Amino acid sequence: MFKTARPRSSLQSAISILELIYHATVRSIRQGHGNAFVALGMNILTVVIMVLAFYLLFTVLGLKAAKLRGDFLLFMMSGIFLYITHIKAVGAVAGAEGPASPMMQHAPMNTAISIASAALGALYIQVLSLLIVLFVYHVIFVPISIYQPIYAFGMVLLAWFTGCGVGLVLLAIRPWFPTFVKLFTTIYQRANMIASGKMFVVNVLPPFMYNLFSWNPLFHNIDQARGFVFINYFPHKTSLMYPVYVGIALIMLGLIGEFYTRRRASLSWEARR
Repeated sequence: MFKTARPRSSLQSAISILELIYHATVRSIRQGHGNAFVALGMNILTVVIMVLAFYLLFTVLGLKAAKLRGDFLLFMMSGIFLYITHIKAVGAVAGAEGPASPMMQHAPMNTAISIASAALGALYIQVLSLLIVLFVYHVIFVPISIYQPIYAFGMVLLAWFTGCGVGLVLLAIRPWFPTFVKLFTTIYQRANMIASGKMFVVNVLPPFMYNLFSWNPLFHNIDQARGFVFINYFPHKTSLMYPVYVGIALIMLGLIGEFYTRRRASLSWEARR
């Protein structure tokens, strides 16, 4: 029950922290469902339903011809995968356990491990879902070819990174304004159904529509990703570095806010969630 604290080397401390992050990540993945395969299946089903819904929508409206040359479903999936990865990262990090959580009573657990495990858990589920859906589509339906797969996967990581930045800022202010954070998270996720630009080819958008969405880093992220997915598409209007800079700024603001909030943590906050 009682243990004497022993000094550890830097390597031992790093290994201990990584082990703790691993177990906390597994716990965060299993929070949605006790069976990891069911949790993965539910996420894959969400992706498939969204792809089919947009496919039917564009088919009925007769807008498929207006899209860029290439596999139309791959065009839809390139946007939907990044969108879901982004919003899942926002929800996971914003909902991570804060300094007043009962889990923080168990040393050496801390908020950094909680945030890292929530973010990695969301990334793991999304990457696994992406690989399974693309594999099934490639093998059973139509062989697909991705122009620069490494860079395209980098765009998935960038969407996750910016989502973690947004979620971290929301996590920092959640103890102060819990109702606002829940409402804003929902609105942000719903608004990105349109504002992410996953349904548009940005190069052919009129200026007023581009100006309407250009504030959103995910909008730039998805358009740049399509430049790496399709050999005949070159994004001219969006910036690759804009979401990088926005993500770094949000992470820095979130870390500063989380540090300030953690120093003023109160057990009564947890009852307000």
